[in-house]
Amino acid sequence: MRAFVVTKYKEPLQEAEVPEPTVGEHDVLVRVEAAGLNPLDEKIRAGEFKQILPYKLPLILGNDVAGTVVGVGTAVRGFKPGDEVYARPHQDRIGTFAERIAIAEGDLALKPASISMEEAGSLPLAALTAWQALVERGKVRPGQKVLIHAGAGGVGSIAIQLAAHLGASVATTASGSNADFVRALGADTVIDYRSQDFEQLLTGYDLVLDSLGGETLEKSLRVLKPGGKAIGIAGPPDPAFAREAGLNPLLRLAVAGLSRKIRKQAKKLGVMYEFLFMRASGDQLRQITTLIDQGAVRPVVGKVFPFDQTPHALQSLSQGGIRGKAVIGNS
Repeated sequence: MRAFVVTKYKEPLQEAEVPEPTVGEHDVLVRVEAAGLNPLDEKIRAGEFKQILPYKLPLILGNDVAGTVVGVGTAVRGFKPGDEVYARPHQDRIGTFAERIAIAEGDLALKPASISMEEAGSLPLAALTAWQALVERGKVRPGQKVLIHAGAGGVGSIAIQLAAHLGASVATTASGSNADFVRALGADTVIDYRSQDFEQLLTGYDLVLDSLGGETLEKSLRVLKPGGKAIGIAGPPDPAFAREAGLNPLLRLAVAGLSRKIRKQAKKLGVMYEFLFMRASGDQLRQITTLIDQGAVRPVVGKVFPFDQTPHALQSLSQGGIRGKAVIGNS
């Protein structure tokens, strides 16, 4: 089976022949038709998560998939060969930059009927991140004010639509050239990050979804109202994440140190900071599927690369300029 693998951290992906996936009794074997590209893939390739996600090399990358079921384990009841499906595989079982992948039944959902394979392949990680930030943790309600950074990006473009669907007033940061694009997604207020300072223009927000970290995250705390919450997906990780990830005591201490400054700033301002490392969930994907097929949320695919250009496609993420998601496709 052909796949693109990391053989050594910080080196480009290499195409290789790898063994066929092992299909357990609760697993579904999927022929990969499309795979989304994510900054997470590049961070794993660069070794940024090797302390908290100790992958063994060589490693097949890829965290998004849409495809066709070609086999099922003996205990699988919800899927059959021929079903069109999509998923974000569990973090311990990534590997969608390959011809086939075995995925736990609980992490899988039927593909939305109204969209293409490439569109479905763009969705799982970004849509689950938006859902877990806004619905599960943020509990966004009608009339609340939500700030979503990098609104033209993969997560941002879905999060704007979801927040608007939930009835929130949505602000976002984007380049001036993307202002009309993010307004069409549902943004009420657009801040041009190149010429405007969002901290000077926004106040009294209930929730911020931050995908940038650093100074942007620090400033985001200051646009929240008392009791508001900033959810970061670019770090730094917090003690709650360390506990949930089952890290050893020494690593838990190190993780707590990474986020101590931002948590201290949040406490002083009377607001909260939480780190989100999204998790796989077939159940949540099914709820997202309903929204997509109802037309409440639409995927945004900025570019589709052929499978054999996967290494180049991953490198291209750092160049920016792609609205929504870039996807590897077989068509």
